[in-house]
Amino acid sequence: MTRVLLADDHQLLRQALRRAFEDSGVMVVGEAADGEEATRLVDELRPDIVVMDVTMPVLDGVEATRRIHSAWPDLPIVMLTMHGEAELRAEAVRAGAAAFLTKDSSMQEVVATVLATAAGEALSPDLASTILAEFAETGTTLPPRPAESPLTKREEEILQHIADGYSTSEVAAKLFISGKTVKNHLASIYDKLDARDRTQAVLSAVRIGIIRIA
Repeated sequence: MTRVLLADDHQLLRQALRRAFEDSGVMVVGEAADGEEATRLVDELRPDIVVMDVTMPVLDGVEATRRIHSAWPDLPIVMLTMHGEAELRAEAVRAGAAAFLTKDSSMQEVVATVLATAAGEALSPDLASTILAEFAETGTTLPPRPAESPLTKREEEILQHIADGYSTSEVAAKLFISGKTVKNHLASIYDKLDARDRTQAVLSAVRIGIIRIA
């Protein structure tokens, strides 16, 4: 059973999220009203995934994500954002966020995204815009393709599909290979790009110019 920690300063939203998760068979192991409490509860409760609001008192969600990611680099964190927070999303990616959800998402979308992220099965739909915002914020352009790539042609093909938002099973179906084969390729990609998950792998690949985002 997936164990989730909720971090949001709005109690009513936390209650709604808890109900949605528990109705879906997900265990909510704790709730935090600010980023500092979230970092403490991660150490105490060791959840499988954290759902973190960006804007919170005491310690904001981005800094909390940075601290949690530093201590627990394999723990995925899903950020809750409002519309128009592209720069904050880019900063959160750099801090270690694995996925994003806007607060107007349905509870079904939240649960599905959190479960997929916890299982390493999908990227946030907002990832492409977040990466583009990061380049815009730093004033840089997407780099040209390098003469040599650290990835094989098949690995690049798989990672491009992942960047386009396809899940493991969807990539397998598109390429007529097994899901296990896709996962084996992803493991090799992570190793070559020194990435812990899909988000970091896509970010690294975009930064060095071996895949593109729309």
